[in-house]
Amino acid sequence: MSGWSPTPLEGYLPIEDHGLIGDGRGCALVGRDGAVSFMCVPRFDSPPLFCSLLDRHRGGSFLLAPDGLRLSRQHYAEDTGVLVTELRSGTGVVEVTDAFLLRPGAQLEVDAPVGRGELVRHARVTHGSVDLRVTVQPRGEARAEPETAGWRLTCTRQSLKLHLIASRPLPGPLCTVPLNQGEDLWLRLRWSERQDPGSRQSTSSCLDDTIRVWRRWSALVVDDTPRTELVRRSAITLKLLDHVENGAIVAAPTSSLPERIGGDRNWDYRYAWIRDAAYTVFALRRIGLPDEAGGFLHWALTAAWRDGRLRVLYDVDGRPPPREVIDDELEGYRGSAPVRWGNAAAEQTQHDVYGEILDCAFQWAATGRPLSTGLWHRLSGLAEQARIAWKTPDHGIWEIRARGRPFTYSAAMCQVALDRAARLATRLGLPGNDITWAAEARGLTGRIIRDAWDERTNSLTEHLGEGGGLDASLLALPLRRVLPADHPRMAATTRAITERLGAGDGLLFRYLPQESPDGLNEPEGAFLLCSFWLVDNLAGQGRVDEASALFDELCSYASPLGLFAEQIDPSDHTFLGNFPQALSHVGLLSSAVVLGRTQRGVRPELSTHAWFQ
Repeated sequence: MSGWSPTPLEGYLPIEDHGLIGDGRGCALVGRDGAVSFMCVPRFDSPPLFCSLLDRHRGGSFLLAPDGLRLSRQHYAEDTGVLVTELRSGTGVVEVTDAFLLRPGAQLEVDAPVGRGELVRHARVTHGSVDLRVTVQPRGEARAEPETAGWRLTCTRQSLKLHLIASRPLPGPLCTVPLNQGEDLWLRLRWSERQDPGSRQSTSSCLDDTIRVWRRWSALVVDDTPRTELVRRSAITLKLLDHVENGAIVAAPTSSLPERIGGDRNWDYRYAWIRDAAYTVFALRRIGLPDEAGGFLHWALTAAWRDGRLRVLYDVDGRPPPREVIDDELEGYRGSAPVRWGNAAAEQTQHDVYGEILDCAFQWAATGRPLSTGLWHRLSGLAEQARIAWKTPDHGIWEIRARGRPFTYSAAMCQVALDRAARLATRLGLPGNDITWAAEARGLTGRIIRDAWDERTNSLTEHLGEGGGLDASLLALPLRRVLPADHPRMAATTRAITERLGAGDGLLFRYLPQESPDGLNEPEGAFLLCSFWLVDNLAGQGRVDEASALFDELCSYASPLGLFAEQIDPSDHTFLGNFPQALSHVGLLSSAVVLGRTQRGVRPELSTHAWFQ
């Protein structure tokens, strides 16, 4: 448990002073000040019910906090997605437990609904007495009407009817409740109009059921890695971002948290990127959670063939996300406008998606799971598309908003698509151009080594041909078996990235905008995933002590709850970007597995290594 810290009464909490709760459909951020400051229900991409994180005056929030709040701290109930916030005033201490309720006996690894459509908040005074402020104020106009045991809130903007059920009489959705030591207040905020079979249970027993569901699932996570507590917390965080009904995985639960305070790099991440989700299932499989890989693969291929086009990202139903729009009503986190909903990257061309899906299918099959005839037909079609795609410019892994280029990472992932398709066809006796795919994959590797190399910088560069800048995404090539980490040109690239993209204290920038134009031309924070990729490269080059030291340094940047944002400000190590970020937690999981196995003298990828012989 973290120590007590002063709680600011004005302005915005640091991004890292929030915890995530959810039920596999929607989720919320709860601040160290007792406020639910960002919450989207019933789905991750629904219009926010509360978003004071993006505008403290007009965003709306759900606050439970004592008058005269001075200090606070947070922790998760062990091995769960249940959050506890302790708040100290001058007269007492109140403990607030927050959770999205799960159905008793639910199995989180199965693609099926698990949530009840309810947020429970339990405030209990553990010392002294407090005047507990209760504020339930959705964004926009909400009409409040009394009903049995609470209030009904009609939220026109979100098209939701909420039921606020209280264990004590509430004068209204905005009120103060005096509580003495040992006394408590239970609040249930329900948005589901369908009555759950367990709705007559006591709120306490519902919370106990939720804790049991989380702990059963968490017990599946392997415990033979360094920093097991952070590994388990990262796994739980990724599960909170998993749309459990169909296998979609959102990149982050928030929108428009800035990559630079006051800058324009503010994006909506509440959608499922093919790339991010593929990395996520890759990491989850390695820590003992293979079922999520099959769910994602089915979701991704269903989405890809819905309109005959493989897109970069989708909503959780596998459909194109809404058009990107700017919300002029909200000032943005710490004044960082614009606030955006929707994401225009959905219309970009990014060739890495072919390799992401083929690699996921390869891992699935290599661990004994079947590939149906229909599924293989679709996968082999993607391989054929990859044969051509790498030759044309795209917008790359970083989704530049400038003219496309023949990015090295994109070509490398087309190589992955061809290589995995060839290996699947050969190993499983499937129909296809396995000899041609294998030959073209080898040829593409050679082209990357030759055409992306820059003698001046002694490094591979961001795109094929002359004039490319340095790009930290090149560190992912060994992870996808395009080049071994100890290949002379990969080792040289690792040194160049460390020296020229280093932001200090183990952190890396993705690229330098002045050398790699991205259409925005403004600085950003250090991208945490890239530093975890560096850990994996150092380990692959036999520099295990350096890799371990860097890993420990990166782990020290975790929030008191063990969460990571997308980026870190190198000047003060505060968080930037959407939070918590799936890819940052994926990086931690993958590096932990690599180090754990390397330190034991075991290959990092035992389950699929035989398929690369």
